Amino acid sequence: MEVTLLIIAAANAIVGCFIGICGIAGFLLPILYTGALNYSVDLALAASFLAFLVSGVIGSYNYYRVGNLDVNTCVRLSLGSIVGAVFGVLLQALISQATAKVILYLVVLVSGISILFRLWQEKHAAQSAEEALSADSLIHKTWFLLILGFLTAAVCSLSGAGGPILVMPLLVTFGLSPRLAVGIALLNSVFIAVPACVGYLARINVQNFLLLLTLVCISHGLGVLVGSRLADKVPVAALKIFVAVFSIFISIYMLL
Repeated sequence: MEVTLLIIAAANAIVGCFIGICGIAGFLLPILYTGALNYSVDLALAASFLAFLVSGVIGSYNYYRVGNLDVNTCVRLSLGSIVGAVFGVLLQALISQATAKVILYLVVLVSGISILFRLWQEKHAAQSAEEALSADSLIHKTWFLLILGFLTAAVCSLSGAGGPILVMPLLVTFGLSPRLAVGIALLNSVFIAVPACVGYLARINVQNFLLLLTLVCISHGLGVLVGSRLADKVPVAALKIFVAVFSIFISIYMLL
């Protein structure tokens, strides 16, 4: 038990550090819980979304403080996310544990591939973010943000993927600068994590896992704080490549 708690604390600290540096990697936590530790999907997702809630609050505050968070856009996106997160939790209850794990591993696989694709896309971008964002861009449309929020939150709450890994690249694709996209995605992840936490925590006996859940919050929060301080000192692109490659290999291994 003590060894397991040490593994969980270390993993949450490391993943939190990665999130503090580059805003991604949260989707690795559910794989740890379901794959290496063989936890139930409900417990794995409850612990994961609790961590996402902590990193979302800390990360979005840091981005807001330096002016890289468009609150208006995030609020419209998150209104759809709240509904989508509830829908995803309800949908997850209708599928088997084995199917839920397969969905999780597939989302991690796609997430790893998307990180590599986005890095390639950024390297070969032909125009600046300012040129890409026009007045009539879809990202300005409330109906589009509501739909985007609903769909991404449903996938996240169903699979256990952290919100930024889905939301951030889509926001960049539709014209937002990467820095603004990360800030919005981090705050949006809070609105996904809250209903997901409530839903999955209701399916487990919280008293039996109180120590574990407390450890998740503390270690993950400390990791995010350390990572945010190292953000300017670590080669972010190299870290993203490592996370992407690791995600692809571990998800393929778990699927096989």
